[in-house]
Amino acid sequence: MTEVCFPAYLVSDHGDGGQCGQVTELTTNELPAGDLLIQVSWSALNYKDALAAQGQKGVVKRLPHVPGIDAAGVVVEGNDMMPTGTQVIVTGYELGAGHWGGWSRYIRVPYEWAVPLPSTLSLREAMIYGTAGFTAAQSMMALERCSITPAAGQVVVTGATGGVGSLAVGLLSKLGFEVIASTGKANYADWLRSLGARQIIDRDQVIDTSPSPLLEARWAGAIDTVGGATLATLVRSMRHRGCVAACGLVGGNDLALTVFPFLLRGVTLAGIDSAKCPAEPRQEVWRRLAGPWKLDDLESLATTITLPEIGDAVERILAGGCVGRTLVDLEN
Repeated sequence: MTEVCFPAYLVSDHGDGGQCGQVTELTTNELPAGDLLIQVSWSALNYKDALAAQGQKGVVKRLPHVPGIDAAGVVVEGNDMMPTGTQVIVTGYELGAGHWGGWSRYIRVPYEWAVPLPSTLSLREAMIYGTAGFTAAQSMMALERCSITPAAGQVVVTGATGGVGSLAVGLLSKLGFEVIASTGKANYADWLRSLGARQIIDRDQVIDTSPSPLLEARWAGAIDTVGGATLATLVRSMRHRGCVAACGLVGGNDLALTVFPFLLRGVTLAGIDSAKCPAEPRQEVWRRLAGPWKLDDLESLATTITLPEIGDAVERILAGGCVGRTLVDLEN
């Protein structure tokens, strides 16, 4: 393929220790090595991307860097495993972290990172899910492995207005669960109910910093996007043989627990790792999201921005001002 110029959101080092992100013209020859060259139609904004956009050293290995842990587009240079013309989804692995990511009209990645787009999903729908939906679905499968069914009782979702949280509320509701949505954004209660939440509770109701090793058994299951004191409270509040799927740490990475919830109630704490999920379960997640678990109104979760609008959107998500999913349109 002839060298092509295209726009990307590039984060660079000022030289004085500061970072600057801006839309920059790049060429396909500047992209990192990889088996596939993909023309990206849609990406997304995740909390991890916002950290990368600020050059956060725990996320970005080196600068300059293109963030974006999600991408969906068409292969324009392929191989026998993933031929040219294949529509694909790329999420996780090192995309947008150790490897230039999806905030770019073109990306080059190893072919193992790409999943063929299911025929029942559009590229835009795939990014409404993105890593957030992939994480929510893996969390659901963790509950499933612990035999948590709708008959078992209430399932609580923390950080319910966020990308993972809102998709988890929708997916759980679709499968018949009684979903309790925990949030600090009471003004979005009606929106959460429209996604299927039966009850909205304040996030303070799932934080108990008392030293008691066990709390009142309230929940059959939980999908926790917060971590810290919230996660510790949930584990101590599980019913017998309950399960907590842990997939976030915005509330902290410390976990103050004893072994009593695990030994006396048989609680399972399931860690959800989306970035390095192996190929076979990765494909199964996308099969479910595109098929039996596909949400009827994905668009109700989506806000769309373009590359020049990323800077403002990064500030909003870091300040807790984003709800649902923010998509990045690479075609306009």
